[in-house]
Formats: sequence, structure tokens, C-alpha cells
Amino acid sequence: MTDLVLTEKKNHILIVRINRLDRKNALTHDMYTALGDAIEQARDDSDVRCILYTGSDECFTAGNDLGDFAAGLPGEFEDTPVGRFLLLLASTNKPIVASVNGPAVGIGTTMLLHCDLVFAGDNTRFQMPFANLGLCPEGGSSLLLPSWLGRVRAAELLMLGGAFTAEDALRMGLINRVCEPSQTETTALEACTRLAAQPPAAIRATRELLNRAGGDELKAAMLAEGKLFAERLKSPENAEAIKAFTEKRKPDFSSFS
Repeated sequence: MTDLVLTEKKNHILIVRINRLDRKNALTHDMYTALGDAIEQARDDSDVRCILYTGSDECFTAGNDLGDFAAGLPGEFEDTPVGRFLLLLASTNKPIVASVNGPAVGIGTTMLLHCDLVFAGDNTRFQMPFANLGLCPEGGSSLLLPSWLGRVRAAELLMLGGAFTAEDALRMGLINRVCEPSQTETTALEACTRLAAQPPAAIRATRELLNRAGGDELKAAMLAEGKLFAERLKSPENAEAIKAFTEKRKPDFSSFS
């Protein structure tokens, strides 16, 4: 595994830490491969009863590394590192907990939709700025968010792409608790410890039933999103958004139709 994604097994918990703080934990293809490998490691290890995703007190992840994704996705979505990770995340039978602080952008928010428990520091800023970047939703968010929040709230989050706080996320039912940033991971680990002490087969069955409503429909939504996302990565709108970002200016979409 890359040293930008660290794993540690402790008391039946697989701790997966995003570790690229100099780039705000922006995710590359190699990092997605490591994140997917961690899920398979947990799935195949009977000693692992829970997975914890975390970053640092200051940052969860700023989303995809724009430079790494500038060339698009390397192949069909389900075979790409990001597609593999998302599909594994949605289908694994081990419970997943997340500890989130600071930026949780794009995938940093949508991956949480597949976690069973989420704890966020009061410094967390969630955002799904896909449309802002000339892209489209991913991670099953176009299906899950309207179902959970209602269509108009989902449209606001996905079309306007504005940031929202941990308190906002708590009110919407997207997280379990708001914490002091220095205590977020400790709180999440306590929840993992409680999960690991539960009857493991019962927990796996419960997660399977909780995810049953999505099932094939969720996978189909994720594949459809992935296909469109790959196309949007090659779009003139995305090129303008990335150019504006690198030039530190507001993008101009006035010439597009």
C-alpha cells in the first residue's frame, strides 16, 4: 500500500488513515487502489470486525487530486481504482465508521453515505461541488440523497454545490454526532470498539438488511454516475473549471450551452 494511505489493525478494527496532509489528503488513483485494497483486506480477514476511515484533526479529504484526474479515468468506471473502491464500499459486509474533520469535499462527503456511523468535528466543511467543476454526482449520491433528504434539498446540495457545516449535516441526518476535532477519532474508535464487541454475524446481517433497499438499484446508479463522470472529466466545462482553479479566478461558463 502507498504510504499516503496507512492501515493498522487494532482490537478487531482496521483503521484506514488518509495521509497526504501537504495536499489536504487529495486522492490519487493509487490512493484509491489502496483504499479498495483495505476493504478487501477487512472483508477477507475474520479477525476484522469493523473498518474506521479517518484523516487528521485538520483534514479528512479535499476530494480528488485534480491533476491526477485531468487525463480522465483509466478504463471502464467499475474497473478503475475509484470505481472499484466505491463499489466495494457499498457492498462490503463489515460495518464502516468514519471520523471526519476539516475539508470533506466531493468523495469526502459521498463516501460517508455508505458508512454506518459518522462522527464529525465542528471544524468540518462538507461539500459536493461536482456541478461547479463541470462534473456530475458520484458515489450513489444522485440516488441516496433524494431518497434520504427529499429531492429539493438534494438538488440544492448537488446543483449549487455549496459547503455545509457539521451541524447542518447533523440536522439532515447525515452524521451521528458533532465533536471537538481533537476528540472525533477517539469518539469514532469508541463506537468501533462497541461494534467489534457485538455478535459479528448479527452485525453483518444487519448491515446487509440496512443496505437491501439500495441493492441493484444503487449499483446501477453508481455505474450510470461513473459513466457520465468519466465523460464530464473530458468536457470543456470541466476544462474551464480546472483552468480557473489553477489561475485562482472564478470560472466563466457564459459561452457554454
